[in-house]
Amino acid sequence: MASSPAGLRRTLGVRDAVVVGLGSMIGAGVFSALGPAARAAGSGLLPGLAVAALVAYCNAMSSARLAARYPQSGGTYVYGRERLGAFWGYLAGWAFVVGKTASCAAMALTVGVYVWPGQAHAVAVAAVVALTAVNYGGIQKSAWLTRVIVAVVLAVLASVVVVCLTSGQAEAGRLDIGLPSGVGGLLQAAGLLFFAFAGYARIATLGEEVRDPARTIPRAIPLALSVTLVVYVCVAVAALSVLGADGLGRAAAPLADAVRAAGVPGLVPVVRVGAAVAALGSLLALVLGVSRTTLAMARDGHLPRALAAVHPRFQVPHRAELAVGAVVAVVAATADVRGAIGFSSFGVLAYYAVANASAWTLDPAPRARVIPVVGLLGCATLAFALPVVSVAAGAAVLAVGAAAYGVRRRVAAR
Repeated sequence: MASSPAGLRRTLGVRDAVVVGLGSMIGAGVFSALGPAARAAGSGLLPGLAVAALVAYCNAMSSARLAARYPQSGGTYVYGRERLGAFWGYLAGWAFVVGKTASCAAMALTVGVYVWPGQAHAVAVAAVVALTAVNYGGIQKSAWLTRVIVAVVLAVLASVVVVCLTSGQAEAGRLDIGLPSGVGGLLQAAGLLFFAFAGYARIATLGEEVRDPARTIPRAIPLALSVTLVVYVCVAVAALSVLGADGLGRAAAPLADAVRAAGVPGLVPVVRVGAAVAALGSLLALVLGVSRTTLAMARDGHLPRALAAVHPRFQVPHRAELAVGAVVAVVAATADVRGAIGFSSFGVLAYYAVANASAWTLDPAPRARVIPVVGLLGCATLAFALPVVSVAAGAAVLAVGAAAYGVRRRVAAR
């Protein structure tokens, strides 16, 4: 199998790339995000999901065009660097690596809480070590495990949908669409739900490991996003039909509460297992994405150049993967970051804003610029619709990254 100039082996086809995207998007978020979104939007939950899907679609199309032009590891870090300049690429990469590293630790702790609540930190560390070992063994092993995880999670979600919609508790009247919380509530719900779609970036960050990227990536990203949207709409409609917007907003574990309300409490343990497996899938995809962006930034000297090494046998950025795994394991073992990563949400939207701005430069034709403009405005709107604490934390993280970039440039100029 041919390797890219940088040494990563191109082994992923369209099916594998779609599975990686699904593993990233259909993660633990679908088991938990519906409750907070319903609290924010009330009966405007489904319109909020539509807004999130629209912004995600624009981001996905921009990312697909850019990935076909620049089939390299690093995703928006590379696109921003090539289209907007070194600083904007660096800022996108910084937001992604810092924010998603915290997200990795949070997802690992989520696995621990579902599997063994009394030893959540120990289970989290074990999960990180195991998945880092899988990734170290090559991208095909990661893709195989992702296929298994996606199949399990989809089976659990299908069970939830069937049980809810066929129960005597389901009522179509609970799906009434309105805006009792106003536009602000709808946008905040869209911001919360948007991150459930954001995993399609993982396909782009694996650009050097995809066969025929100019053809494969533009096909895989919209396919993965479309399947995810169908799944989320079905799950949201099923949960709303038995709990209603108010009940869903009060639910600590929305899908578990939905099957309990549908009269099948025996399915609750299955839902919990599905949530744990989904969290593992999200963690696997996150570590893949962060390590590839770390590789790209190390190549340019924004991170230690030693992290740019590629394993001669497994053809993976093994030092970057080990470094990311070590940092995530330490954070997961020592801190509870599940409720303290608001800056990650803001950072992801900043990351995609750079992607849309980069795509805007690809073609001067007005029609070609519609999607990047809608995506850029959507990212900015959702970012500032987030809670004030999240906006402040996200802006602070970006400011620290910009300051570090300035210091590094000044030192290099001496």
